[in-house]
Amino acid sequence: MSHNASINDATPASDQTSSDAQASATPAPVLEVSGLAQRVTSGEGRLTILEDLELAVQAGESVAIIGASGSGKSTLLGLLAGLDSPSEGDIRLFGSSLAGLDEDGRAALRAGQVGFVFQNFQLLPTLTALENVLMPLELAPQGDIEAQARDWLTRVGLGERLDHLPRHLSGGEQQRVAIARAFVAGPGLVFADEPTGNLDTATGERIAELLFTLNRERGTTLILVTHDLTLARRCDRCLNLEAGKLVEWKDEASAPAVATPQGGDDV
Repeated sequence: MSHNASINDATPASDQTSSDAQASATPAPVLEVSGLAQRVTSGEGRLTILEDLELAVQAGESVAIIGASGSGKSTLLGLLAGLDSPSEGDIRLFGSSLAGLDEDGRAALRAGQVGFVFQNFQLLPTLTALENVLMPLELAPQGDIEAQARDWLTRVGLGERLDHLPRHLSGGEQQRVAIARAFVAGPGLVFADEPTGNLDTATGERIAELLFTLNRERGTTLILVTHDLTLARRCDRCLNLEAGKLVEWKDEASAPAVATPQGGDDV
């Protein structure tokens, strides 16, 4: 009897061990948001921009955040990246709560782990394409950083434009430099804010293809803000920001109407 009891007792323990192992093997989200709110005070009183947002993004996932101009997309992106602090809620980036970090701590967390692509490129005008791409590597140099920067510019099709200043590059070329700069340090997460917003349709399509190719090939998590539903549909998930809330849409019937931006303005 005692022998049978020991077998019966052992079986649940084995199942529990297996269950615990599976749970521990499940990776934590790259980005996790809970109870996020952002409010500002204006001449008209207290304005709520974001309210009680929840979000989890897994490694290698591509997520689009869409919404009308002024809906708060850029505000949300700044909060997710730790560039600003929320009124309420918690944001965990690579498992670390941003609330427990000061500005220097958030910058240190982003270094080497987070890349950015902006609508207006944000290249330093007095630096060449090569020098712009070198900047993230100079923060934590490992190996031949110039060779790494050259390699990335070659990957994005600018191997012959290394020594050109931004003003001597087209808009599409400048955005390719920005993409090379975003990916050169091997980040786990790239934020892209209207990455095709200042480009013509054909150039924008090439830039989008480059972003998603890098997302797939390198397993880099991609979170992009856009007004372009065609671009958003290429992501694994699309979230619409409306009235301070994020709502996921999964089919054309529920696709939101997104106004074309005028001058790229956003809250």
